[in-house]
This record gives sequence, C-alpha cells and structure tokens, in this order.
Amino acid sequence: MNNISNFQNKNVLVLGMAKSGYAASRLLKKLGATVTVNDRTPFEQNEIAQKLKSEGFNVVCGEHPLSLVDDQPFCIVKNPGIPYTNPLLIEAVKRNIPIYTEIELAYLISEAPFIGITGSNGKTTTTTLVLNMLQEGNKKPLVAGNIGTVACEVAENANEDNIIVTELSSFQLMGIESFRPKISLITNIFEAHLDYHGTKDEYIKAKANIFKNQTENDFAVVNFDDENVMAMASQIRAKIIPFSSTKIMQDGAYVQNGFIYFKEKKVIEVEKIVLPGKHNLENILAAVAISKLLDVENDAIEKVLTTFTGVEHRLQFVTEINKRKFYNDSKATNILATQKAISSFQKPVILIAGGLDRGNGFDDLIPYFKNVKIMVTYGQTAEKLIESAEKAGMKAVKSVDNVEDAVNEAFAHSEVGDIILLSPACASWDQFKTFEERGNKFIQAVHKLM
Repeated sequence: MNNISNFQNKNVLVLGMAKSGYAASRLLKKLGATVTVNDRTPFEQNEIAQKLKSEGFNVVCGEHPLSLVDDQPFCIVKNPGIPYTNPLLIEAVKRNIPIYTEIELAYLISEAPFIGITGSNGKTTTTTLVLNMLQEGNKKPLVAGNIGTVACEVAENANEDNIIVTELSSFQLMGIESFRPKISLITNIFEAHLDYHGTKDEYIKAKANIFKNQTENDFAVVNFDDENVMAMASQIRAKIIPFSSTKIMQDGAYVQNGFIYFKEKKVIEVEKIVLPGKHNLENILAAVAISKLLDVENDAIEKVLTTFTGVEHRLQFVTEINKRKFYNDSKATNILATQKAISSFQKPVILIAGGLDRGNGFDDLIPYFKNVKIMVTYGQTAEKLIESAEKAGMKAVKSVDNVEDAVNEAFAHSEVGDIILLSPACASWDQFKTFEERGNKFIQAVHKLM
C-alpha cells in the first residue's frame, strides 16, 4: 500500500455504510484522518455503525444532518448509491467540499495498476473473462469494484506485480478525481439509471469519466459497434484499441472467417466458444483485446473461452427439466439486456419479465418478441409489459404475483425444446433487495419443479 499523506490529520466524512463505507472508514483512519461516519439507518438497527462505534469512530445515524458539513470537512467519501440530490451533498457542493467514491481511495493507495471496465451491460461478464484470462496467463490479477469486492481493501494488499481488474458503475465513476486506469473499457451505452442521473447525457458523462485522466501512455478499448461509445472517441487521449463483431479492425479485435483475431493474428475459432449470444461475443472481443495488450498467450485465452459458461444471474444456465432448459438472467435490469438475452436463443422462448416501474414503456422489446411464444409477467410493470406484448400480437401472456408463480406458470405452458428465461428488463427493488436475491428465488423455484 502506498502511504499517502493527503488525509493526515484531516476531517473526513464517510456518507453511507455497507461494505464500501466500512472499508473506506477503516482505511481513512489508517491514513491518519479523523473520520465521521453517517448513515440513514438508525443506530440500533445498524450493525456496521455499532461495530465502527466500538472501534472508536464518530458515528451519526438515522438521518443526514446538514450540520455535518459545518466544520468544512476535507472531503466526503460517499456510498455510490447515494444520489447527488441528497440535501447534504447539495450543501457540500455549495461549499466546494470534494465528493469522492471509494474507488478514488483505492487508486490513491494502490501500488498496482488498474483495468477499469464499465458500460450499461456486460460489465460483470467481461470483468470475469478478463480476470480468468489473466489468471491463466499468470499475470497475478486481483478483482474489485462493483463485482462485489471492495476496491480499497484489494488495493491495500496489492503490489506492483499485480493488476487490479475493476468493474465500475456510473455511480462510482462520478466520484473520481485522479483515478487513472492503465486500460479502460466501456462495453456499451444504453439509456439507464435515469432515476439517478436525470438525463442520458448526464449518464454518459459519468461513464466517460473512465477516460478522464488517461494519457497517450494508456489504452482505451472501444466498442466500434456502439454509436454512443464511438461518440466519446474524440475526448479519449489514450491509445484507442477498437473491437467489433461486424467490422474488420486491424488495430484491434474482430471476427473474420469464423475466427477471432487480434491485430491480424488468429486467437481462437468462434465455434469453440461455449458462452452463448452475440452480445457475449462483443464481451469476449473486449476481453481478448485487454488480455492481448497484457501479452496473454492464445492457449490461456482458449482455455477460458472453451470452458466459461457465464456468471451467476447473467444468462446463467440453471438446469434442464423434461427437455426444457432454464436460464437465469436476473441481472437484465434494463430493456437492452433483455433484448440481448432473447436474441441469444434460436429455440422458442418463454419469457418471465417484470419488476420495478421506473416510468418507461417496453415497446422497444416488440421486435424481439418474434421468438417469444409466451410471456409471464409479474411486479409493478406487469401491465406495461402486457401492453407491449399485445401490440406485438403475442396471444399467450400471463400475469402472476411473483417469480415463483411465474416459474410454475411458464413450465405449465411449455413444450419439449422450449427455453424458459428469466430476463426481467426491470430493476428488482419492487419485491427484492437485489437482482441476486431475485435470481436465487428463480433458481429455487426451478429446483422445486424437479
């Protein structure tokens, strides 16, 4: 860990606890800061707050009082999920108090370089592919960020021989000042998280922060099949490494005559890859580009791509029952992800969809309903999904109360060879705390059928 002096004897406010807030608080204390921790959950219901209090931290719970910025803290380190519309953060901006997320701390203390991966869809799959390829190539990678491991905890134990592969959300990227990945990637851009960012332009601006501090000595892996990503190219100072599943990219990764190439050299035959879906081919091309930039041999890449079948909750194969295959794509929290999931299958699909109503419609799914024979909906958006299905001329549409009922309904109307796919096109928060919880409920319901 780099022993930086930025925080020595400085007052720092950590806003929001959870795993990242807890880790950031303890790290800041090690760096010599005087730390106040603030969380909305009442103290008596807040195990992390109680633990930090017992360790000597100043803890304020139950609300976000504006008085916490009265002594003009050196900075605020906030939980990525807390929006900038929070009154305390609005007041901090007025007072020119810097607002960071925990990834900024990780970068400041790290002896290891970073790979930064973001995008609307495919972040976790691509991050996992890169991690596995680097592991097979003996590059000593570590993984951190939005994928579930707190970045500053990983950075504390990293050294210059490691490389930290980070999955980054737009929420995290809004809170950076100096974070500079050696290799950056935006998988794609789709209208998402507008309830947080307000507009698509603000969302794109947050994503573009991943390029902000890169120089000509760094690399930006760029999706030449995505217009929104391409529109960012003019602001990228790093060396651009393109990838495309539809065009020949002689300076990057592409597909030609049934093979994946990198810089005009064959890497692997596409037929050997076991991960389904055109969208996953884009993720694979991005991962290949990153891995080849780090001199990973083709044998290591091939070993990963001939065995990797996906990550949990992202087009995850669950099981086969009576010649019906079940797939859990609970991570599909927006329309684009569900479009890609449906497009991954040639066989008839029974689609289970629904969840939190963010105010949008679902007519963008209509062209993709051609291969959906039945749709089972649930949750706040059930009626909206039914409207779009009926516009598409889909006759078999069912509405139920929850995911478990949806699995039973889908199976009851299925036939031999059908794909039963949970791909909600919505966030999970109307009935679940996380998309993982929703996916696990789906898996449990499938196993009950057995």
